[in-house]
Amino acid sequence: MPGRIYAITGAFGALGSAVAAAAAERGARLALIDFAKAAPAGSPSGPDVFVQGGVDLTDADQASGAIEAAAQRFGGLDGLFNIAGGFSWETLEGGGWQTWHRLFLMNVQTAANTSRAAIPHLKRSKAGRIVNVGANGALKASLGMGAYAASKAGVHSLTQALAEELKADGVTVNAVLPSIIDTPANRADMPKADFANWVRPQELAAVMLFLASEEASAVTGALLPVTGRV
Repeated sequence: MPGRIYAITGAFGALGSAVAAAAAERGARLALIDFAKAAPAGSPSGPDVFVQGGVDLTDADQASGAIEAAAQRFGGLDGLFNIAGGFSWETLEGGGWQTWHRLFLMNVQTAANTSRAAIPHLKRSKAGRIVNVGANGALKASLGMGAYAASKAGVHSLTQALAEELKADGVTVNAVLPSIIDTPANRADMPKADFANWVRPQELAAVMLFLASEEASAVTGALLPVTGRV
């Protein structure tokens, strides 16, 4: 991917960092965008990396500003990885409406805001790509997963609708559907689980980079399960 220009949201988290590292190794130029203000130690750096922290992507104006700044910095945009999002376990009876609203904003609205801003640039690319992060758990929600699964199902529908909208322009839109990602936070929340069965961020990143590659030019509107051995 030498010279390709990718914007990565949620770039400072476990999955975003893995995607950024793998893309940098392949020679891509990267705009790393996150709500957190500072990138973690070991993040890609140098003239081919543009870091934007403190960006609230639930705000359409901030999302548009971040994408425009990235496109101006590098002279265009070839791909968008929508990784920003959130999770909450909560039963409907024991929870509140705020959780449903918050997860919709974090998971669906962020992807919609950044995609809308990126579309004009992606149309000008020879191989425009959008890769979203859905959830395998949204295909059949389990106990306490109603709000999260509903929001990720929204990401699935956004992916499919946007794929139809952009296929005549040569822009592909796909989503990966992971099970449990092997992150420090998930290990802390589920200390008795068998971590070996989970999906490593690097494994998921490899699939996402494939969907952004030339080899995946014939794939659009796909919801691709990446579930490890869960």
